[in-house]
Amino acid sequence: MTVLVTGATGNVGRRVVDRLLASGAEVRALTRNPETAGLPAGVEVFGGGLGDAEPLREALDGVDRVFLFPVPESTATFVEQAKAAGVRRVVLLSSLAVEFGEENAIGQRHRLIEQAIEDNGFEWTFVRPGAFATNALAWAESIRSEGAVREPFPGALQAPIHEDDIAAVAVTALLEDGHAGKAYPLTGPELISLADQVRAIGDAIGRDVRFEEETPEQAKARMVAQGTPEAIADTLVGYRATAGQNPAPPVPTVQQVTGRQARTFPEWAADHVGDFS
Repeated sequence: MTVLVTGATGNVGRRVVDRLLASGAEVRALTRNPETAGLPAGVEVFGGGLGDAEPLREALDGVDRVFLFPVPESTATFVEQAKAAGVRRVVLLSSLAVEFGEENAIGQRHRLIEQAIEDNGFEWTFVRPGAFATNALAWAESIRSEGAVREPFPGALQAPIHEDDIAAVAVTALLEDGHAGKAYPLTGPELISLADQVRAIGDAIGRDVRFEEETPEQAKARMVAQGTPEAIADTLVGYRATAGQNPAPPVPTVQQVTGRQARTFPEWAADHVGDFS
């Protein structure tokens, strides 16, 4: 069995690579910068992106299964090349935002990719995480330099999911039967406020970290200045507002699929001490 991992240097993709190697699978990776990818020995690395037809064709030759990182503008090229290569199984890293309705900009982008995979005969599984615990890495610089985090809605409740728990579900769907045609919503095991996430990081690194509340308008302006499209920034700020008033409950999918309880945010923080120190 040969599995191609796209987005192999990302937070989730790298964990997928590690888990596949541990299982004994033959692993290939597609990355734009193979010379700096830092992937483990045993991974066959191909240079290129999902929209680059020739490198993608070479990477897919002989591949049975693919972990697909979502790149909307490259979906058509991937589908064409994967069908031509005889790829059977595709596990897509999608988003829980797909389930939030048609007005959600993030969900719309992911749903278009899901539909392309559904409509082209693959044996598919959609992995739909909600809030990533790794979103907190955006706070790393200000925590290191100032001991502070600035966000709106300190009481907003989320159930952030550890990237390795996402990878565990994805690899289960890649390697085991019984997951075809399933869309798996994924969250962490418990709700935790933004302010308590900051406290958990402080506890993990042994420092006091302040939470300084922004207005929603300040948060949106900061995101846009950092390169986030305005529609996505509106959606992200809207998530926080909703989570402050009507938080979505956690779901037990990680345990149902893998047989192991999802990790809590304090456990994630303990795993990432080096990123904040």
